[in-house]
Amino acid sequence: MIDRRALLTTSAAGAAAMALPAWADGDLSQADRDLGKLFDIFFQENLRRNPESATQLGLDKGANADLKSKLTDRGPDERARNKADNASQLARLKAIDRTKLTAMDAVNYDTVLYALNTTRRLLEFDFGGRSYGPSPYAISQLTGAYQSVPEFLDTKHRIETPADGSAYLARMEQYATVLDQETARFDHDIAKGIVPPDFLLDETITQMQQGRTTAAKSKLVQSFTRRTHQLDGFFKMAGFAEGIYNDKVGPALDRQLAAVKKVRAGAQHEPGVWRFKQGEEFYAACLQASTTTRMSPEEIHKTGIDQGREVTARLDAIFKKRGMTQGSVAERIQGLYKDPALFYANDAAGKEKLIAYCNERLDAVRLRLPKAFKRVPPYKFEVRAVPADIDTGAPLAYSQSPSLDGRPGIVYFNLHDTAEWPRWNIPSVVYHEGLPGHQMEGGLALSNPGLPLIRKTMGFSAYAEGWALYAEQLADELGMYEDDPLGQVGYLKAQLFRCGRLVVDTGIHHFKFSREKAVQTLIAMDGDAVGSTTREIDRYCSIPGQACSYKVGHNVWTGARARAEKALGPKYDIKDFHEVGLNCGRVPLEVLDGVINRWIAGTKA
Repeated sequence: MIDRRALLTTSAAGAAAMALPAWADGDLSQADRDLGKLFDIFFQENLRRNPESATQLGLDKGANADLKSKLTDRGPDERARNKADNASQLARLKAIDRTKLTAMDAVNYDTVLYALNTTRRLLEFDFGGRSYGPSPYAISQLTGAYQSVPEFLDTKHRIETPADGSAYLARMEQYATVLDQETARFDHDIAKGIVPPDFLLDETITQMQQGRTTAAKSKLVQSFTRRTHQLDGFFKMAGFAEGIYNDKVGPALDRQLAAVKKVRAGAQHEPGVWRFKQGEEFYAACLQASTTTRMSPEEIHKTGIDQGREVTARLDAIFKKRGMTQGSVAERIQGLYKDPALFYANDAAGKEKLIAYCNERLDAVRLRLPKAFKRVPPYKFEVRAVPADIDTGAPLAYSQSPSLDGRPGIVYFNLHDTAEWPRWNIPSVVYHEGLPGHQMEGGLALSNPGLPLIRKTMGFSAYAEGWALYAEQLADELGMYEDDPLGQVGYLKAQLFRCGRLVVDTGIHHFKFSREKAVQTLIAMDGDAVGSTTREIDRYCSIPGQACSYKVGHNVWTGARARAEKALGPKYDIKDFHEVGLNCGRVPLEVLDGVINRWIAGTKA
């Protein structure tokens, strides 16, 4: 059991997040108390199984200090252990009588049960890995320790003492072991016919080759050297870092690169998981995990087409008001990409200015949040560029939550080529990934004293991505595009892009689209550039179903809001709606609908 009082930090964020557990309240039922204690046990078990999460949350100290020297084991027994742990947690959770829980604990129960059942379903497939969502591939341009661990050690593993430096070195050594474990898993999956398409392997090889350098030039050693040069015993530790890279990490990277190259020689070009044995079942599990709905591929595909037409009509009207009438909406969007005045220079100075503009937008929207919210997260947030050594395969933008001990929330922009970032398209991404998007809802969950830690840190893509897409709409309603005439075009274009994702993700994995057809289909819908669209399509090929979570989730959020506005009339307050929807933390969409419906009924009474 985690002693939350021992986790208090000197920061206001830590104080808010580490309030005494809800189950300590004397007014709760015995079932509520039992559930809270069980959740603490589950949370600790999950930390022990995933040491990186302890570091990301700032909890690799005290009783968990040993986790700072460890990485998640990816050995041959990992899947069997995960299955056993999952079955054990399910059994213990079901032993609690849900009917005796109070309203919020019933929501917590349903949410954790849903997550455990989803994991159980995915563990039935004896292949794959995980990145932003379940993937059929242990190693790809988006999955694998080769690209995640160096970034994790550089940005998440704090080095403030010699002990922290020693823990970093221990993780470097284990990184070599993890690489070999993943190479073995990759070989296992290949033997079962789970082979990534040729173009994903090409991107993976490129990234591996870029990351495989001399010890002195490696990100692992440079990060260590940069952050330990003033520590006692630095020179000795620096020598250890280079030695670990030369003797262990480098050879393990070479072995993994050789394994991927060997497979590339006979790889096929078809991108969809439909070509695998159990591929149809795997895609269904991925869709359910990502959307937390029971929608079929056919239903999702049709939703994308129908709503894409609606957004296209709105864009057409805006363009016509600006005198832009020639060509399709996609062609008119493409016309905006041809104006050099709408881009930052693709050099160091231009990229620095782009990031500065992003941070300015983040600061500006923060000032307007009290108009629509009762609470604002107490954490710091900032925008950074995706590290250049992984930007060829990384998403265009993504968000990483703050930690409980004060590390800021970070929004990453992929600046591999600033031609992918016209100025009119940047603000909506800042609002999506930052405020009032991911950092808003994630920060409120993390600082919510009413949520157990397991709930603060649990993720559901459809809830989170649906909220973030809704946040782009909310930014428009808060007036964030008033001084940016083309900003609303960027926001609606982003909506259209998410409609297109429904079409092409299901197209690839269910309707057997080729990579080329998927690229052209998405470009014809949203007018994006070929390069960025291709990278997006490759993401969907690697992580099936996750791209569908955005618009499906957005539809549930906006549908719940419309339902509340209609049912409550003058009693409706957008601040109350947001408070109720965010106060429950990330939940499956069907649970969210239940939360909103109960609030509506209670408010009407």
